[in-house]
Amino acid sequence: MGAAGSKLEKALGDQFPEGERYFGLENFGNTCYCNSVLQALYFCVPFREQLIEYYSNNKNAADAEENLLTCLADLFLQISSQKKKTGVLAPKRFVQRLKKQNEIFRSYMHQDAHEFLNYLLNELVDILEKEARAAKSDQEISPKVANGPTTISSNGSKREPVVTWVHKNFQGILTNETRCLRCETVTARDETFLDLSLDIEQNSSITSCLKNFSSTETLNAEDKFFCDKCCSLQEAQKRMKIKRPPQILVIHLKRFKYIEQLGRYKKLSYRVVFPLELKLSNTVEDADAEYSLFAVVVHVGSGPNHGHYVSLVKSHNHWLFFDDENVEMIDESTVQTFFGSAQEYSSNTDHGYILFYERLDADRSNTS
Repeated sequence: MGAAGSKLEKALGDQFPEGERYFGLENFGNTCYCNSVLQALYFCVPFREQLIEYYSNNKNAADAEENLLTCLADLFLQISSQKKKTGVLAPKRFVQRLKKQNEIFRSYMHQDAHEFLNYLLNELVDILEKEARAAKSDQEISPKVANGPTTISSNGSKREPVVTWVHKNFQGILTNETRCLRCETVTARDETFLDLSLDIEQNSSITSCLKNFSSTETLNAEDKFFCDKCCSLQEAQKRMKIKRPPQILVIHLKRFKYIEQLGRYKKLSYRVVFPLELKLSNTVEDADAEYSLFAVVVHVGSGPNHGHYVSLVKSHNHWLFFDDENVEMIDESTVQTFFGSAQEYSSNTDHGYILFYERLDADRSNTS
């Protein structure tokens, strides 16, 4: 990428952000799904900084074993500490670890970028939770040993949930409200999320997709709700609301839909407008939380089983286009060419698939 790298440096000139690095990632046959997501996560500045800080504090631990978290941290540290401002790196160790751990990603078939993101974030959470619990049990056991034997309770009491820095960045809370239409009692159940998957419609917007996500559904006929107060099945109204919005809001547009008549998945190329600035209304807490778009993972291709992934990233007020080894600067107005197609059959097959927004009112603002 020598020529492309120098071209990018020329394009940015004096405006090249101090200390920032823009590196393409080598593709190992079919790893564009991985590269596109890694670039989006790298430019999620709070996540990157906390990941590198975690690694710096833990990499010298005698019992530190290689896992997906250490491989990701090592890659991000490698990029950020390069002497050159631009270039290409091979995320070989990370990809090998990913394939070793999960057979889904071992084949050379087209993989799903959202499936990979989901797996990665959950895997990072699992590793951090295990480490936190191990550290806690060490603290609990150590001081007691000197005072003679102690029996440690193993009665299966509910463990307190561990809140990791991955949770602090990506986790939000949804509340599922069900109102019995006979006694008007509202039953609310909270659930956490690391990303929101939204159904899409032709010529729509993220705001309208979010409204549909929170729309009221009537439960009747075979779908009646068992009301604890009435002690019987009753008609009810159900809705899902965002109770607590996350610092980093990841939105997955459900572009791949199973079509019963065809017996297979089809890609929906629908035009869905995603704004550079997004206001979340209709949330239970933090009303009108405002977000700024900083990355988009784009699916290129007409079908679900083939194609390519690229990413658009905003860094220090500049938009960049990452396509595996290639990195180039793009104009902000280019982002709207990835909304989708207004007609079903279009030559444009480059469509926004995963959107990354950061809260503007967050304490730690992203300088990107």
